[in-house]
Amino acid sequence: MTILVTGGAGFIGANFVYLELDKHPEDRIVCLDKLTYAGNLETLKEALDKPNFRFVKGDICDRDAVFALFEEEKPDIVVNFAAESHVDRSIEDPGIFLKTNILGTQVLMDASREYKVKRYHQVSTDEVYGDLPLDRPDLFFTEETPLKTSSPYSSSKAGADLLVNAYHRTFDLPTTISRCSNNYGPYQFPEKLIPLMIANALDEKPLPVYGQGLNVRDWLYVEDHCKAIDLIIRKGEVGQVYNIGGHNEMKNIDIVKIICQELDKPESLITYVTDRKGHDMRYAIDPAKIHRDLGWLPETMFADGIKMTIKWYLDHKDWWQRIVSGDYMKYYEEMYGERLRQA
Repeated sequence: MTILVTGGAGFIGANFVYLELDKHPEDRIVCLDKLTYAGNLETLKEALDKPNFRFVKGDICDRDAVFALFEEEKPDIVVNFAAESHVDRSIEDPGIFLKTNILGTQVLMDASREYKVKRYHQVSTDEVYGDLPLDRPDLFFTEETPLKTSSPYSSSKAGADLLVNAYHRTFDLPTTISRCSNNYGPYQFPEKLIPLMIANALDEKPLPVYGQGLNVRDWLYVEDHCKAIDLIIRKGEVGQVYNIGGHNEMKNIDIVKIICQELDKPESLITYVTDRKGHDMRYAIDPAKIHRDLGWLPETMFADGIKMTIKWYLDHKDWWQRIVSGDYMKYYEEMYGERLRQA
């Protein structure tokens, strides 16, 4: 069958493309990506020569282009990774998040209805649930947790989720949604916590940590996430939401210290900066439903996954060094420069 993967040149999307090509060589994978700042065609270099892979540059908000691609490829399954996803950027410019994450989702679902796809899968985030108190480690997000967003980014993702549910109920579109915890692993853009700290530590630059670094996240190795999505699109029940969590809760500051230790860099590089507006304190997912219904469990403990991730960034310096030498550096200065000077 043919699977359309939107946002497949990004971090999680690219890892999903590689998993599908390896696990299901009988399927055809079509990747649609706008190649914005976080989409990098070099990430898909090893896929481009595969006979069952096609890359198309395009915007999910471009209705004519999307419908033309559906007419040409007639995908059986659509997996939508395409999204503006960085919270700091959403605070600076909310509009592009609403356009891409909500209106782009609408365009994809309209095309999915028109061409009668067998499954439309929306890749969402645990951030739609808001946050949990640090002093209640017994609390976890479940699929029934009310949506309570904290940023323009999470609000745009929650809006898209509600729209997906509405299309299923109103138009009988065969949909599923997955909400994952924080991902880490190969090909993550160097604005996110773990690759940013690795890159800065290697260059012995300051390691900017929001507040006191006490925010807690549930970390999920990206390959485990992709395996869960593969199960959902093939065996998941239409109309359902599945939470995908890693059972790896860590404080941000502890992750930064682990990276310093693994790279033999001094903790004196850590620099505390002014906290993000509306910064959620704790995310934690209960993945009991996907385990019960589909048999999925995370396979990678954080202690192993962080070592594999650091090794990947050490082995692929050319990939991320080209990124941080370009437009990303302008953004980095805008986001962190003044905070570092004030610290």
